[in-house]
Parts: sequence; structure tokens; C-alpha cells
Amino acid sequence: MKVHAIQTGTVAVKARQREGKGRGPARLANTLIDRNWTDPLPILSWLIEHPEGLIVVDTGETSHVADPGYFPRWQPYFKLGVREWVAPEDEIGTKIKALRFSPDDVRWVIMTHLHTDHAGGLSHFPDSEILVYRQEFENASGLMGKARGFLPHRWPQWFAPRLFELDPGPLGPFPQSLGVTAAGDVRIVATHGHTRGHVSVVLEEGPRSVFFAGDTSYTEALMVDQAIDGVAPDERAARETLRRIRELTRDRPLVYLPSHDPDSAKRLDARQMVTLKPSDE
Repeated sequence: MKVHAIQTGTVAVKARQREGKGRGPARLANTLIDRNWTDPLPILSWLIEHPEGLIVVDTGETSHVADPGYFPRWQPYFKLGVREWVAPEDEIGTKIKALRFSPDDVRWVIMTHLHTDHAGGLSHFPDSEILVYRQEFENASGLMGKARGFLPHRWPQWFAPRLFELDPGPLGPFPQSLGVTAAGDVRIVATHGHTRGHVSVVLEEGPRSVFFAGDTSYTEALMVDQAIDGVAPDERAARETLRRIRELTRDRPLVYLPSHDPDSAKRLDARQMVTLKPSDE
């Protein structure tokens, strides 16, 4: 199976968003008041050429982020915490066409979570089955969703995803999972923390697994170091997620692909596995 990294523009966040400081509400406050910005980071989505049909993991961002008034002015995160650069030609629909496919060819779209830099490209997939974890959809919807940093009013009017729960079948240290394909080689696991309903996607390639991590961490090194980000609303869940991912790397060869890691695309092409430090073994 071929897997393509699709970059839909770039984003810069506060340095403390990648590795948080403090506890509880102070963690987010410390992130927002941080004066240091990251370099522009990729906004990555993934296209899997699967025998059962094309699969997209996350839809990336929309160029409409440059439109005046696109973000709620009253939401402090969009005012203080993020900068994005997305041109129309960066959107996922255009990028998929450059690979000689059409968005209409995509059978499944799996959302790790519904932050705008992952859900901004939803409009390109009106004919695909879009899978969203039920807890994430409920967490991101309505006025409270806006208060939590989501943009439900920007979702397409036709957006009616397949809301799913996980099944009892474990995947390594993850106690539950959901099979997407009949072959059972694409599964979804709960990786809560960055959002309350965050999930990740695992593609089995023989003895090796490719782990599409969303925002479980911002780099592979931060996962290895078990560093919790600066905007996670549930630090305990985030810590447990990172522990399980690192445990999975002991269970099998694992290619770990966060959505904003500048090295993710290179690691995908090389199928470069996570290597733990001796002290972490």
C-alpha cells in the first residue's frame, strides 16, 4: 500500500503549546502568554491507497483562514495562540488531484479530532463516509464547542459524520479499537488528551505499524519524552495516551507520524521506526 503525506499549509504556535508548563488552567494561560513562537510547522493529512478504497486521515486546513472574521474574535486562542498560512492550492482537494486521484474517489475520511487545522478541508469530501468519534463530535459541537476552540459553524452544512464508539478488541496496550477495513489492517484507537475525544489511526503493514498520531504530540521526540502539550484539557488522559504509544513501540516496530512534525513525511517515506533511548527501554 502507498501512503502519501499531504501538506495543507503551515501553522505556527506558541513554543509552550508543544511542551506545556504548569497545571490545570495555568497550563493554557502559560501557553497563551508565551512570547516565543515555533517556526512554521506543516499541517499534514494522509492518503492511504488501500485495496478496499482510498482512506484519508484528517483533512487539513482551509485557505479561508485568511478571510477577515473567519475566526471568532472573542476566542482568545485564535487571537493569541496561532498563525496559519494556507493558499487555495494548498488545500487537500487540490493536493489529491495532483496525485491523480479525486476527492470523490475517497471511500473513508477518518478524523483524529475536529480542530480546524484537521477539519478545515471537510468541504472536499461530500461523497465520502466521514468517521468521527462520538465524544469528539459532542465535545466540538455548539456554543461550548466554540468556547473550547472548535469551529462547528464552519463545518459544511451537509456534514453528518458516522459517529462511532470503539469495540472491546484491544490493540497492544490500547484496550479498545475499531476496525475500519474488512481486512482489519486499519484500526482506530483512543488517544484522548489533546482533545477529550482525540483518536489515532493504525495501519498494519505486516509486522510493522504506521501510527497516524494527529496531535498526540507535536514531534516524535516529545512523545518519547512523554511531554504533554500546553493546550490539553485532560492532562491525565494525555499522559496515559503517551504511555500507551511508547508501550506500543516496545510491542512492535512503529512508524510514528504526528501531524505537525517537520520530519513525519521523511519518516513515512523511509518507514523509519521509533527508537527509544536506552534509559526508556
